Amino acid sequence: MLLGSFLVVGCSQRHNSPKQTTASQSGSEATAARPEAADRLNDSAKVLTELMGAPDDAVPESILANAKCVAVVPDMIKGGFIVGGRHGRGVVTCRTAHGWSAPAFLTLSGGSWGAQIGVETVDLVLLFMNDKGVQTLLNDNVKLGADASVAAGPVGRSAQASTDIKLQSEILSYSRTKGLFAGLELSGASVRPDDDSTKGFYGRNMNFRTLLAGNTTAPAGAANFLSTVRHVFVDAKAETK
Repeated sequence: MLLGSFLVVGCSQRHNSPKQTTASQSGSEATAARPEAADRLNDSAKVLTELMGAPDDAVPESILANAKCVAVVPDMIKGGFIVGGRHGRGVVTCRTAHGWSAPAFLTLSGGSWGAQIGVETVDLVLLFMNDKGVQTLLNDNVKLGADASVAAGPVGRSAQASTDIKLQSEILSYSRTKGLFAGLELSGASVRPDDDSTKGFYGRNMNFRTLLAGNTTAPAGAANFLSTVRHVFVDAKAETK
């Protein structure tokens, strides 16, 4: 009983008429997904502005300079009692030779174990730091901590990230908690493409890998998010080897 019904993701059940066709259902879902996807992009831009702009908790310049992709999951729901879980929908963009790629949509979900009680929302930022991290992101189902190592990122704008973190962690995480909760554990969580949101935003099916490769022109609705990414990572250039 203590474990039941702790995670509410705000999804309502809809009862369709037996006469409703699969095509009309798909079109209706895509139409409904479009404004949600646009809102998620704007919420993600706000998270980046507020999280990265904190004087004492900002991401070090050395991390910004080397991050290859950035994913933002605004208002990820997290909760439980000893055994818990988390679920969120986010957006990701990757650094390319022509600038930051058109955004791709993703989901993050999974269980967790440890000191935790209650339910809360967390704004989460994941930075993919090397080629291995990027390649795992491009897979259809990435399990954090198994397919790619994840660690809490160092903070302080002028702080220098440790050599071990830069060389050994594929993904660095930054979070902002709303409310009270003991810790943020991401190991075991799965990251998958959010095809419904992608289709809703772009108006058609788009390949996750193709979007992040930088071969797609971003729609106008992504302008605020991408502008914020460029501003946050201003003058930060990836190391070439």
